[in-house]
Amino acid sequence: CTQTDYAPYFYDNGPNSNNGNMALLNLSEDTPKGTQIYVLNGTDPEGQPVKYGMTSEPGSKEYFRVHPKSGTVTLIEELDREAQDEIEVFVSISDGLNKVAEKVSVFVMDANDERPQFPQNMPSIVDVPENTTSGSSIYKVQAVDRDAGSGGSVTYFLQSSEPSTKFAIDHHSGVLRIKPGETLDYEKSRTHFITVVAKDGGGIYKGKQQVMSSSATLTINVIDAQDTPPVFVGTPYFGYVYEVSSPGSEIFTVFAKDGDMDNPNPIIYSIESGADGVFAINKTSGCITLKVYPAELKREIFNIKVKASEVSPEGKRLDFAVTTVTIRVVDLNNHPPTFFGENGPQNVFELTMYEHPPEGEFLRGLKITVNDSDQGSNAKFHLRLVGPGRMLRVVPQTVLNEAQVTVLVEDSAAMDFEKSQFLTFKLLAIEIDTPERFSATADIIIHLLDTNDNAPKFSSDFYIARIPENSPGGSSVVSVTATDPDSGLWGVVKYSIYGSGADLFLIQPDSGIIYTQPWASLDAEVKSKYNFYVKAEDSDGKYSLAEVFVTIMDLNDHSPAFNENSLEKTMVIGAPVKIEAVDEDAEEPNNVIEYSIMKSDPDDIFDMDADTGEIKLKPYIKSMDIVQNISNHKDCTWSVVVQAKDRGSPSFSTTTVVKIDITEATQLKGPLTSFLLKCRENPMQFLGLVSGVIIIMLFVTVFISTVIYVRNVKSNKILPSRRIIRRKRKPRRQDDFQQPFREECCGGKFRNEDLEIPTADNINRNNNVKGCSHRAPPSPPNAPDMPPPLPSHYRHGDREWTVPTVSASVASKTKKRSHRGKDNPVNTALVSELKLRLEQKNMANRY
Repeated sequence: CTQTDYAPYFYDNGPNSNNGNMALLNLSEDTPKGTQIYVLNGTDPEGQPVKYGMTSEPGSKEYFRVHPKSGTVTLIEELDREAQDEIEVFVSISDGLNKVAEKVSVFVMDANDERPQFPQNMPSIVDVPENTTSGSSIYKVQAVDRDAGSGGSVTYFLQSSEPSTKFAIDHHSGVLRIKPGETLDYEKSRTHFITVVAKDGGGIYKGKQQVMSSSATLTINVIDAQDTPPVFVGTPYFGYVYEVSSPGSEIFTVFAKDGDMDNPNPIIYSIESGADGVFAINKTSGCITLKVYPAELKREIFNIKVKASEVSPEGKRLDFAVTTVTIRVVDLNNHPPTFFGENGPQNVFELTMYEHPPEGEFLRGLKITVNDSDQGSNAKFHLRLVGPGRMLRVVPQTVLNEAQVTVLVEDSAAMDFEKSQFLTFKLLAIEIDTPERFSATADIIIHLLDTNDNAPKFSSDFYIARIPENSPGGSSVVSVTATDPDSGLWGVVKYSIYGSGADLFLIQPDSGIIYTQPWASLDAEVKSKYNFYVKAEDSDGKYSLAEVFVTIMDLNDHSPAFNENSLEKTMVIGAPVKIEAVDEDAEEPNNVIEYSIMKSDPDDIFDMDADTGEIKLKPYIKSMDIVQNISNHKDCTWSVVVQAKDRGSPSFSTTTVVKIDITEATQLKGPLTSFLLKCRENPMQFLGLVSGVIIIMLFVTVFISTVIYVRNVKSNKILPSRRIIRRKRKPRRQDDFQQPFREECCGGKFRNEDLEIPTADNINRNNNVKGCSHRAPPSPPNAPDMPPPLPSHYRHGDREWTVPTVSASVASKTKKRSHRGKDNPVNTALVSELKLRLEQKNMANRY
């Protein structure tokens, strides 16, 4: 009948076991790639060998690989719980006919491998009005850590570059507030920079406790509030009325701006006092005009109080400021404009300042006054600033008689120390309404001072270097270069390296030359690629990064090595034998091996495949007869010198002698034949077997000899002379060897038919008796002349002789004794020895 073949099955050892069917396996996401994580274990009811398999859902990523025979499961891809926390696979077991598959789930356990992440849409700039009350919430920071448990909890901290920050943050909610007792002031500081650090609660990662954090920088822009009155620009103000002026002539124009510069209100102008009704002012432009002819003026100098008021969008007047405009009545145009400094007329003004001043700020170090001593329109002129670009603007642009010159910054970025260390401008004053068009020129020279406004910059974003393996420690790898255009210590660049691949390298902090560590040993066979980051940093902490890629070039530093197991081969005619060598170099062609036969006797017996190392007989050799005709070797064994040579430069080679035993294919079958054929290739295996058999036989022989010796000791408790016991003759059978003699008369006679002389058969095979195995039984021995003396040192229980010695001594004495059998002492000694010898023979037959 047909026997049922049952399907194999897995052992279900539960989720806490490391072998079985892999069901409900928990695996930490920081498990290294290549780790053996499980062993599939099952059996077949019929005892057939089983094979294991593992597959995944179509289209899904494969994370594991199983060895089909051992069932060892290896992790082949990195795990990420945050991306996939459960992996479903199909495990199978097969006995060749039946295959059983099970769907199991592997749960990926969390490790603290994720940093808290701030949202990508998190603003980097937060606007806060300067009148925000202390303790108010101004922003809520929120970071997310995708880890679970304590590794996913986030707390917040502040890092501020300012000595005393005005802000505080709630460690748990992330709410950013103005500290109690602190206020913001736009006029003192328009911008605050704070760094928010988000830390997780810590957790285990790769067997160690790890706390991870990330940071984000917030720029707090203080928004100006309406809390500052207007400010007049260019004070003091001086205006002139000329004798040729007419009603409606522009005397002077005042200019005021809201002190809250980021959110200015419109300014309206009015005259408070001192005009005496002869001057008027345009409320929006600030232009003061003459209302009468100069001849109607009662005074030569007028001090007019001008008020500048802010107006809200609703039209309500808010803060104001008052300044004095001095108006002088002059006559004809006989004076050109003139620039004055603190010590009198001056045409060169120099100023030293830092680069990149704030836009809208006026140059406080310039004390320039321009004056035209004429009156009226003769003293009216334009101010114009000529120089590189549109960096500066002069205020006022129209002057009547005299004004304080104010230079405002328009383009801060253009005022760059690295582009130009000094700037030269021409300040022009040109009369407007006069035929003479008198003018004046003054040079403004601005010396810029450097600030640390540049970070070092590498000549390349990445550097690629190649270095030969086995380079000595301290070898130069690559030189990186970064420049900082800032001056002084700010322009001094220091280099450093960091990263997972930087352990074997160091960098000169000043030169940027990267070396290998003095103790470093570079080996392309161990690792051939390294990458790390190099950092260039100035004295103020500004830095930039570049990545360095280092490739270890493989050198041909290993010779091929032959496998010792392949140096003795048995070749069956028609089948090749393979010789194997290994080159431990990392790259081709250094590890590519070519095989060749250097020497064989005779030379035309073998061919060798240069690529595979297979040796085979020449095609014409098809039988042992041909082999024996070619060589005089009776054992058909050749010693072939084989060379293994790599393709590197320089090339290395290794030679060895391969012993090849040629034989024909045999039809013999069976395990013994198979074993003997294998022993021809590995003689040590055969020698081991023979040695084992000899040792076993030796132990058996010793055991048997020991047992016989112990029996003999126990059976010989009395001396030989006392072993004769006289008793009545009893009928006995012919084959009773326990009593091989009988007494007759007084001396007793030996009977040939009842006594077999022990020397006729060498029982112990000790070869002490020659040619006696087929002799006929001799006649009874004669009694010796003298009875054999007992040893003087003999004691009861001593046995100085062994079984082989007894047989030899009996044989020798039978030839020397005389036929004096009637001597009672002699007969007694012989009977004792013969009886002892027969007992030993019987015991030997039993064992």
